[in-house]
Amino acid sequence: MRPLIAMPPVKGNVTRETEAQVKAANGKGELMAVPGAEVSLPPVRMPARTTFLALIAGLALGWSLGGSAAGEPVLAVVAPIGSIWLRALQMTIIPLVAALLVTGIARTVATARAGTMARRTLFAFFAVLAGGTLFSALATPALIEAFPIPGSAGGVLLSGAVEPQPVPGIGEFFESLVAPNIIAAAAETAMLPLIVFFTALAVALTRLHEPRRTLLLDLFVGLGEAMLVIIGWVLWLAPVGVFALAIGVGISSGSGAFAALGHYILVAASIGFVVLLGGYVLAVLGARRGLGEFARAMLPSQAVALSTQSSLASLPAMLASSRTLGVRDSSADFVLPLAVALFRATGPAMNLAVAIYVAVLTGVELTPGVVAIGASVALLTTVGAVSLPGAISFVTSIGPIALAMGVPVEPLALLVAVEMLPDIMRTLGNVTLDVAVTATVDRSTLHEGQNRAE
Repeated sequence: MRPLIAMPPVKGNVTRETEAQVKAANGKGELMAVPGAEVSLPPVRMPARTTFLALIAGLALGWSLGGSAAGEPVLAVVAPIGSIWLRALQMTIIPLVAALLVTGIARTVATARAGTMARRTLFAFFAVLAGGTLFSALATPALIEAFPIPGSAGGVLLSGAVEPQPVPGIGEFFESLVAPNIIAAAAETAMLPLIVFFTALAVALTRLHEPRRTLLLDLFVGLGEAMLVIIGWVLWLAPVGVFALAIGVGISSGSGAFAALGHYILVAASIGFVVLLGGYVLAVLGARRGLGEFARAMLPSQAVALSTQSSLASLPAMLASSRTLGVRDSSADFVLPLAVALFRATGPAMNLAVAIYVAVLTGVELTPGVVAIGASVALLTTVGAVSLPGAISFVTSIGPIALAMGVPVEPLALLVAVEMLPDIMRTLGNVTLDVAVTATVDRSTLHEGQNRAE
């Protein structure tokens, strides 16, 4: 029988104890299977350092060519190269989001059926994600207004004219959630009805009988893995594509592009830093741990997170931090692997911040309705971004948010080249909140057990 979820392979006694915990919570002595939900992700790597250097070199070259006679001939050569690479990146967004959303929601629904601790853990995950999303929706526009983007926003990080996607008004919003023709919605990149459809489809698949459920979920797993192979090819060519795009941006924007990139990194990292601080607040208020106690216990895990930029690689250190805090092994061995598999605490907050930043950068009006749409999509697409490398989740999570908000996605092709810097804050925040949520769930289940005993 297949396992409940695709638990990450880790060292130590996690797998066997976690399985026993799930069986006990299920109350039937058997695991709740999610056929097809075990996504075996193919290795996908973007040459991050080379891509970053290509970005800097392209911007510098374009800046030097700006206003010169050689600018137009060079642009005529590099513009098609950058455009083809960008289109190749965009063509994978909808099928990959569909596949990951269906398998991610199916995994989450099955986990919720596993027992009290699983449901309490998922509720804690959702509360943290919703709180971070709301904070980002309110704080990011205010932060950019208080510290404006340097230079002219028009044309910065854009290599050509881009038409923003149409966004429905308040009255049309609810009608737009359901598309009469899902194929037409995909052709028009209408993300809201697509996300609603695939969310409903994922829940419906969990209600089917075993053979059909297995068949259909395996289909989406295969689709997701195939899309990851394709996007791996595209990202392998990132230095070439980013270099070509950066030349065009440098020619049109000059030094403003450098200033905008630096400003973007600070804004995105600031939002992630506040979410990270929320982990300390949760540890004090939810887990009833002292601030100094929690901070000291987290230092080893945060050191591993800094050096690896991977929540999965930090899992053994997080288990050790949880035990230092006095968290029961049964709780730590269940919640932490689940957090690594399903939980990205900084995801929706930082993803929404990126989309809002690009909106301001490209002159898209941020009405309350537009921000609300972006926040909703950011929260939902987090389910599909689990266990993916930073560059992949950057594209698959922020792309749908931008499309739903009517924000041009072209600047994302350049921002992904500097994502390795904000990604440090993403990993630190995720690791900190993984342990904070684990301690909180442990305390709540221990308190409930004591009340029942009394």
